[in-house]
Amino acid sequence: MTTTDRYTVISADCHAGGNHAQYREYLTAEWRDLFDDWRGGYRNPFRDLQDDGRSRNWDDDRRNADLLADGTVAEVVFPNTVPPFFPTGVVVAPAPSPEDYRRRLEGIRAHNRWLADFVSRHPTRRAGLGQILLNDVDEAVADVQWCREHGIVGVLLPGVSPDTPWIEPLSSDAYDPLWAACQDLDMPVTHHAGGSGIPEFADTPFRNLVFMMESGFYANRAFWHLIWSGVFSRFPRLKLILTEQGTDWLPPALNRMEHFYNMMKSGRVGELGIPAEAIQDLSPVEIFQRNIWIGSSFPAPSDAQRYREWGIDRFMWGSDYPHNEATWPYSHESLRRTFHDWEPDELAAVLGGTAAHVYGFDLDALAPLAAEHGPAVDAVRVPLDTIPADATSPAFHRA
Repeated sequence: MTTTDRYTVISADCHAGGNHAQYREYLTAEWRDLFDDWRGGYRNPFRDLQDDGRSRNWDDDRRNADLLADGTVAEVVFPNTVPPFFPTGVVVAPAPSPEDYRRRLEGIRAHNRWLADFVSRHPTRRAGLGQILLNDVDEAVADVQWCREHGIVGVLLPGVSPDTPWIEPLSSDAYDPLWAACQDLDMPVTHHAGGSGIPEFADTPFRNLVFMMESGFYANRAFWHLIWSGVFSRFPRLKLILTEQGTDWLPPALNRMEHFYNMMKSGRVGELGIPAEAIQDLSPVEIFQRNIWIGSSFPAPSDAQRYREWGIDRFMWGSDYPHNEATWPYSHESLRRTFHDWEPDELAAVLGGTAAHVYGFDLDALAPLAAEHGPAVDAVRVPLDTIPADATSPAFHRA
């Protein structure tokens, strides 16, 4: 939405979390001694969680000042810091083994309690995404219900790796109680890119290169697993958002799925027979246009072109604050580079209107902040001629 001559910008991808001293207080008492033992041997590998930058994850004053100076008046809050008993950040951590499950569950519940308080301090500006684990569907449903009751408006969906056979694949109907709860409580299910769902790679010098090549594929799998398995036919009001997964993969995936769907209606795909119950009433493209959105983080001009091709109302801009690849503190410049030739009404939807619809932000409540801090419509129309020298976001370095 625009407010007079400024945009209301809602970042559909920001990250936050507590520090370990804070998380300790959100653990139930019986887990604190074990937490103290675990914490003593922990080292954090991430740049944005080290040194002075760490406090951006939990310091309200610093965080709000950063976001407003960048033109962002509201945010969807993904986890970032490492919850108790996790080996690393939750969006890149492997799924817990049966032996680790109970400890990890206590860890994400500590984070969810922290998140409920974090959101409650600025409820019109923050939409929190609660964490769940998929080892036990009943526990996951209970966590969804707790989150809704405590002001958390969505769910972060873990991926399922092929090398975790103790967890059902996302295509399994074992998760129907979870989808039912998310639909009935209007809790959007958001799936973030990262390590979630990636199998363990061999420890070689090129391990991280393989990770970068394949992480997108394993993140994207949720898209076709949920579509082909009929989740959106059984739960037609369920919302799925795929965040920080880029847009390059979407057209070929949807075109290929649409081709398969048309072949399926004859009962076969090539030499493979397709049972009648696998053929849904809606095609993959129709399901995408009804149930699925893309949280498009740090988009480049080529990403914006795909919005037009597949439906502007399906895409939401995200800065990825406070990560190294975030458009912050140059989101104004990033918008000029990517969207300078867009019509204001279309861009208003991408920058805030669609996120307000999906996650329940009150645009009227945000209007005063947007009128003071939002990017000026006329300023965004000016093409960017010089990329900031210290800009680290891919938004500035992709076509």
